[in-house]
Formats: sequence, structure tokens, C-alpha cells
Amino acid sequence: KKCKPNSELIYLGKGLGEAELQDKINSTLVEKAKEGKIVVRLKGGDPYVFGRGEEECMFVMEQGIPCEVIPGISSAIGVPAYAGIPVTSRWYSSGFTVITGTRAGDKIIDLDYIPKKGTIVILMGINKIDELQESLEKVRSLECPVAIIQNGTLPSQRVVITSLSKLKETVRKENISSPAIIIVGEVVKLRNKLWKLS
Repeated sequence: KKCKPNSELIYLGKGLGEAELQDKINSTLVEKAKEGKIVVRLKGGDPYVFGRGEEECMFVMEQGIPCEVIPGISSAIGVPAYAGIPVTSRWYSSGFTVITGTRAGDKIIDLDYIPKKGTIVILMGINKIDELQESLEKVRSLECPVAIIQNGTLPSQRVVITSLSKLKETVRKENISSPAIIIVGEVVKLRNKLWKLS
């Protein structure tokens, strides 16, 4: 909507597991730049927070094309805030960890990355909910509060509050699908006080 009328718009979005599309994205960026065009690659959130922005920048720079990154607000912070859940709070959490539920090679997150305290924000985790719950239960209380935010910041946003012990059951019962973010930790309790203020 804000582009010049003669701008060429190319949709290069991809879904979970579409690794071959990343090669197409990289080659399209280089191809259009070599045609002498100014290329803008728009990404949701921050390109360096599980956005593969670093891969795209390195690829085009290796081809001799300059690259500049403009940071965005990561969904790991923006979505919980919009839903009335701060990721830190002096009462509940002095830090937060952002992890991905989906790693390269279809692997689950290493337990060493899951902290015993503080807030955990899980991106792209719905498709691995069984494995995630099993891993989280090894380091957190079964009664630990959990929020699942589907379609965050959109008119169709939905927030479901549950406990760690009921996480996968809730995801299935509520028919929650991607895109969704999972927040684990005591800060989830603040939604009751902050939601009407957000």
C-alpha cells in the first residue's frame, strides 16, 4: 500500500518445513538486486529472531550486494504485551528466554536451553506440543501457568490460559493451530490485571 505504483511485489512467504523455498528467496533477492533494483525484504517481527534474516544477509553480501537490516519488534515480546502479558515483572520474572519449538532437522529443543526460572516464550511450538510439554515438565512445575496466544495482535487473536500439565490437552481441545506463541511462567497471572489496560 505504501509502495510506488511501479514497484514489483513478490510474495516469498513460506510455511513450516519449506526449506527448499529459502534457496528461492535467497536467489530472488540476488537476482532482483543484480537487475539494478532496490530490494526490500519485508519480514514479520525481527529478522534476526528466528527469521533467518542473518542467512539472507550473508547470502546477498557474499554475492557482493550491500545489505542493511532494520530491526523490528519480535513477536516474542510484542504479542504477549498486546495480550496483557509482560515477559518480565519485578514480582514474577527478572528475565525471559525465547526458544523455538522447531529446530533444523525436526529436532526438539535441547533441555539445556530451558531455564528453571523466569519466563519462557516459545515460537513455532504448536506442531511439537507433545515433545515440548514433556521437556518442560522436566524443569518446571506441572502447575506452572501457561498462555497460548493464537493470531497475536490480529482481530482474530485468541488467548487461552492453562497449566503446564494440561498444555497439550488444551491445544487439542481448543483446536489451536499456528501461528501461536506459548508463554510459560508466573507472568501469565498478570493478564487478569493488565488485559483491560492493554
